[in-house]
Amino acid sequence: MLAARGAVVGAVLILLLFALAFGGPYLTPWDYATPDFTALHQPPSAEHWFGTNGVGQDVFAQTVRGLQKSLIIGLLVALFSTVLASLVGACAGYFGGWADRALMFLVDLMLVFPSFLIITVVSPRLRSSGWIAFVLLLALFNWMITARVVRSMTISLREREFVRAARFMGVRPLRIISRHILPNVASFLIVDATIAVGGAVMSETALSYFGFGVRPPDVSLGTLLAAGTSEAPVFPWMFYFAAALLVLFVLAVNLIGDGLRDALDPTAGGAPRRSRRSVRPGRPGRSSRPDRPDLPNRPQRKRP
Repeated sequence: MLAARGAVVGAVLILLLFALAFGGPYLTPWDYATPDFTALHQPPSAEHWFGTNGVGQDVFAQTVRGLQKSLIIGLLVALFSTVLASLVGACAGYFGGWADRALMFLVDLMLVFPSFLIITVVSPRLRSSGWIAFVLLLALFNWMITARVVRSMTISLREREFVRAARFMGVRPLRIISRHILPNVASFLIVDATIAVGGAVMSETALSYFGFGVRPPDVSLGTLLAAGTSEAPVFPWMFYFAAALLVLFVLAVNLIGDGLRDALDPTAGGAPRRSRRSVRPGRPGRSSRPDRPDLPNRPQRKRP
């Protein structure tokens, strides 16, 4: 029950954040890149709701633009990594043999690589390709754990009666995977993709904070936090608005993930367990058996 309420709260927060990200630019006359030289480091006011930065750019316009870019990157990374993980894991678990060994060797090899270090080295070389290349680079190192879980679930599913019946009927393996395997792991993939959005946004924010993600003149939550960190003690509005939106988004994603996990997989948690003292109905000699009503006293027979 608490998880369901948390999921509702998380969904409401996500909807509000998406509405702010994609509708916020229409609420202000200022563009995120247009400076106002008459208002430098101006605190929040009626004209500039979140204040301005050192060159007069509207912080509200920059914040909603950065939130929009971070959300788009997080959604695309989660989508690409989930699709790749489901295909690799399902193929490895269903075919087995050399295909399983080769794919799992690739997964183990990718897990060994220091992803953060590789992204920091490769990302500057892909600067001309734009942020789409950055999305693909993040998705490339964000699918391996999910693929291993999908593989283990597929191994147990391929011995089920409906999968064996489809195999004996001559159904092609790829059709079996798409029609019988993946729908039965969809609940896990939905939960994992939901949580992966929050992880991808955090990764993008960290990399952009250190200068390896989104590049100026474009903005994201990471670039806003990086620009406002040094000026936060004197001009706190340059840092705290972007930080608050990031915290709210990650919190909302985690609440939705917990709610979806409990809704789609009741055995994961949240279902009340039976106590050892709980009594099964119908068994004699237990406390759950309803008490018999008191019988009336029988008259005693008189001895002759």
